[in-house]
Amino acid sequence: MICSMTGFSAVSIELDTGSLSLEIRSVNHRYLDLLLRIPDEMRILEPTIRDAISAQMARGKVECRIGFTARTAANNPARINLPLLRQLALWNTEVRDVLPAARDLGVADILRWNGILESNALPAGQLHDSVIKLLQQALTDFNAARAREGEKLKVFLLQRVKEINVLRLDIAPRIPAAIKAYEAKLRIRLLEALGSHDDERIRQEISMFAGKIDVDEELSRLHTHLSETERVLAKGGSVGKRLDFLMQELHREANTLGSKSMDAEVSRASMEMKILIEQMREQIQNIE
Repeated sequence: MICSMTGFSAVSIELDTGSLSLEIRSVNHRYLDLLLRIPDEMRILEPTIRDAISAQMARGKVECRIGFTARTAANNPARINLPLLRQLALWNTEVRDVLPAARDLGVADILRWNGILESNALPAGQLHDSVIKLLQQALTDFNAARAREGEKLKVFLLQRVKEINVLRLDIAPRIPAAIKAYEAKLRIRLLEALGSHDDERIRQEISMFAGKIDVDEELSRLHTHLSETERVLAKGGSVGKRLDFLMQELHREANTLGSKSMDAEVSRASMEMKILIEQMREQIQNIE
């Protein structure tokens, strides 16, 4: 299976004390870059979340966002943290014993104290279990979306491979015709310049010309690289880097074809190949 590095998934669940949501989105990247945006009370789960996502994706810039919206106070009233309240009262007395002029803690001061109000939230363990279940659901949807996009990319690439192969097969028969046309022109030029045909010189010139425009090696390597591209796509997995390397090799051969060309149609075919290869390269940047 070919997977795209671009994906998105958003899931949520309603709990007794609020709404828990989890979102995963990713774009292409040279390596795995994972960013977590989660509430502080869930930081203990960060290693578990990172491991779960890393097990599903080898490359890509991934952002995972978790949010929790508590119920309104009417449905989930807060209560005083009595142990902390007693501790504050003790501290207040101790401070006044040492500093009689110090101001007593007021009700507003106490209610603003961090941790003094407790809500009827789920126990941390139950909330964490819900996060893990939600993460697995999100990853399933996320991977399914990446696989669907990856299949589209695969079809796109195979179509371009087919088109390049058609161009490749069209080039080979044109080389003998180009040599024959060059021989005819050379005979006319020699006749005009020397008044006679010099068969030996013609053979030498033709041999040199044929060597310059011989593209059998380039066509053979094109065939090899295109076959390897098809094999890699069929195999699947994390193949983005391998495909990117093959595109470099294909472009090199197509460029050499153009530089050796003495025929307008071969030059056109070389240009068409490079356009198709560039289209493939752009899409391969999204493959994991």
